[in-house]
Amino acid sequence: MKIQDYLNTDYAQKCREAYNKAKAIQDKTNATITFIDPQKRLNDKLEGRLKGVAIALKDNVSTRDIKTTAASRILDNYIPQYDAHIVDLLNKEGAVIIGKSNMDELAMGGTNLTSYFGLCHNPYDLSRISGGSSGGSAVLVAANVVPCAIGSDTGDSVRKPASYCGVVGVKPSYGRISRYGIIPYASSLDHVGYFTTNVKDAALMLEVLSGRDDRDMTSSYNPVENYSELLNADIQDKKILIFDNVLAAINNSEIVDLFNSLVTALTDKGAIIEHVSFNDDLLRAMLPAYYIIANAEATANHSNLDGILFGHREEGESTDDIMINTRTKGFGPWIKKRFVVGSYALFEENQERLFRKAQKIRRLIVEEVLSKLKDADILLAPAAPGAAPLIAGQTTDELSDESLIADNHMVIANFGGLPSMTVPMGYIDNLPIGVNLTANPFKEQVMFDVALAIEEYTGLGGAVKEVL
Repeated sequence: MKIQDYLNTDYAQKCREAYNKAKAIQDKTNATITFIDPQKRLNDKLEGRLKGVAIALKDNVSTRDIKTTAASRILDNYIPQYDAHIVDLLNKEGAVIIGKSNMDELAMGGTNLTSYFGLCHNPYDLSRISGGSSGGSAVLVAANVVPCAIGSDTGDSVRKPASYCGVVGVKPSYGRISRYGIIPYASSLDHVGYFTTNVKDAALMLEVLSGRDDRDMTSSYNPVENYSELLNADIQDKKILIFDNVLAAINNSEIVDLFNSLVTALTDKGAIIEHVSFNDDLLRAMLPAYYIIANAEATANHSNLDGILFGHREEGESTDDIMINTRTKGFGPWIKKRFVVGSYALFEENQERLFRKAQKIRRLIVEEVLSKLKDADILLAPAAPGAAPLIAGQTTDELSDESLIADNHMVIANFGGLPSMTVPMGYIDNLPIGVNLTANPFKEQVMFDVALAIEEYTGLGGAVKEVL
């Protein structure tokens, strides 16, 4: 499904169909936490670039008078009194929000297995994960429920589910989209992102969602381009860097072959291909550095979830007892572990040894990547070393290069605030495989252009997987 399918048609009927379909596939996918009846919105006169387009929001996006849980028990009764900035923009452009999608608890995870409301299933194979933390949004687009869904991306939480579910996933430059009203994970890494079924819709959505917002002081003053109108699949003389460390770390030869075929096609289209390698020791330290920084920031950001001012509350004999009981019962075990790691890194005696060292590693990685990208357009690599893993779990050597580098390299774009997106590359055993593109800051246009060339080669623009 594409955004164009809604425009100049009976969008009211399509929105009701989307709402009903989201409900119909819920038992199989568990992709939605809260359903929002579109009829009230459809009673209004809708105008704008998304007139009548059904959209889903990740459940960490604040919606006025509509429950927003971030998939956590501690927020299972939280109803915000304000809309996130992106909700204001979507409403202004005539979009119709039909639901809040499932996610990893507090956006901390890459599987969508940690949600308080239960795990999310991949539409291509219900025995496999959707990826996370924005898994529900990816599933609703992949299952042909909505043409676009909002997610958030702190490490690869839009781009990895996009690969696993066979859709387009975009994380723009840091500051390109305001985060006002987004329940945070790690403030220096968080980005608003989104899913579509094709590159043109992805370009249009960035036009809609971007722009300066004074309520988010990290949002950018950079002008918003007409990305969709400027789209051009001519990549003659575009310089594309092949991320050799990632390829070397992938054990699945079919994925490497699929990627190499794509690179050959891009060469045939006139792209200049150059292979690059980065410091392996730095790349192996990438994931530990990410965990330290992200969890330290999360510990600080979520210190207000204490059962006193809002959210779920467990009673106690004192204020301290209330906070201890609420946080003990309100968070899942995975979240508690992350808070322990974050708190430990923030202990005064550990800040130099852990937190600041992680920040230095982050800086060194970003400097090395930017030095190579300075004279190039795109850094290209498979988005993941395999298709979506089974929910039952697969044995993984977490200290291997496949895990540390090939499975987690997309965090580089969060470290540096670089625009990055995943598009479908093909299928292996009927399961989607994605390819990731990363560009220089605020160079989303060239990223979309190369992505469009890839889409034209694969023919997978608009691809979906019906669940019913």
